[in-house]
Amino acid sequence: MKTSDAAYPAVFVSRRGAERIRAGHVWVYRSDVVGAEGVAPGALVVLQEHAESTPRRKTSDKNVGPTRALGTAFYSTASEIAVRMLSRGRVDDLDQLLRERIRSAIEYRERFVENSNAYRVLFSEGDLLPGVIVDRYNDVLSMQVLTQAMDTERLRELVLSELKEKLQPTSIVEKVDARVRRLEQLPEKTSGLLFGEKTSTEFEMSGVRFLYDALGGQKTGAFLDQRENYAAAEKYARGEALDVFCYQGGFALHLARSCKSVTGVDSSRPALEMAEQNAILNNRELDWIEANAFDLLRDYSDSRRQYDCIVLDPPAFAKSKRELPTALRGYKELNLRALKMLRAGGILVTCSCSYHVSAADLLETVQSAAQDSHKIVRIVENRGAAKDHPNVLGIPETAYLKCLIMVVS
Repeated sequence: MKTSDAAYPAVFVSRRGAERIRAGHVWVYRSDVVGAEGVAPGALVVLQEHAESTPRRKTSDKNVGPTRALGTAFYSTASEIAVRMLSRGRVDDLDQLLRERIRSAIEYRERFVENSNAYRVLFSEGDLLPGVIVDRYNDVLSMQVLTQAMDTERLRELVLSELKEKLQPTSIVEKVDARVRRLEQLPEKTSGLLFGEKTSTEFEMSGVRFLYDALGGQKTGAFLDQRENYAAAEKYARGEALDVFCYQGGFALHLARSCKSVTGVDSSRPALEMAEQNAILNNRELDWIEANAFDLLRDYSDSRRQYDCIVLDPPAFAKSKRELPTALRGYKELNLRALKMLRAGGILVTCSCSYHVSAADLLETVQSAAQDSHKIVRIVENRGAAKDHPNVLGIPETAYLKCLIMVVS
């Protein structure tokens, strides 16, 4: 669709919002929008800084004074993330721009993804494609649409046509996030097939085989952002291992290739049932325990159970800034218990996928736990998400995953 930016409606933002964009971020929050009169849901807009505005002043477009152009963006009439930048310049052909970025994202994975036929294909802002996430599991693709703009029929079809042409999947499944659709005031819908008939498959990560059910599990499926961390943990693990919050066995099945015994712990029975199926697929015998991780670690620590390797890979404890203090107490409790249970020379792999828990927060929390447990901890590797989940400078939300691999004495 060719057009000029003169045809786009204007959205005016405060100095604070403009400074955020100039610093490299791609979001403007609703509190920094000072003029968006008559802009339709999901519209492509020209973003302008209102030079005389204050962060919370409201004004109509016709009364806005001197402005400075910031670029072209998608606008949401509902989300707290009101603006998602698409380009720092003018967009003459939106369809062509999106097609080029999808192709560029696919080429990036072809260059950097190794030893796996499962990886993130499109990572929303991480690939300059705000509002769409696509994961590949061998011959099945799983897609999530997150914004008013990308939920339009035209842009949905554009994404699907590129995926079908470039990746030639057997099926494409939409994995619906009901909460996000409510926040964006999008019509309710259920997860289901968008193309093809196949909803399950088998995929590999570093030679470990996994089953995939496109209409089950969490998010778009397995936790592909941990793929390279699974392989890294395997390099250091030995002896008896405990994988806490094991989900479908990602860490556990990798550890099983280097450890004498592995026990996986999760509170979800369906996740453990899938983990056991994955173990059978790999001809491995692992122990699975359905339990609350905090209760189990407390009991094991108090009874002086010992391991040579412990993995902590909990869900996000802090989904907002106000939850940060509680989250840090939770992370400290887990790490303190795990440190007490590790034999001399043991390996601790501790992770956080909470964006609001910074890398410095996690390090400080582990250090505090080490002091309280009277353990010396050496960092072997300080890692993040796999390379198919690119960390974009200026967008700290893309650096949400932290993974520390440490030797304990």
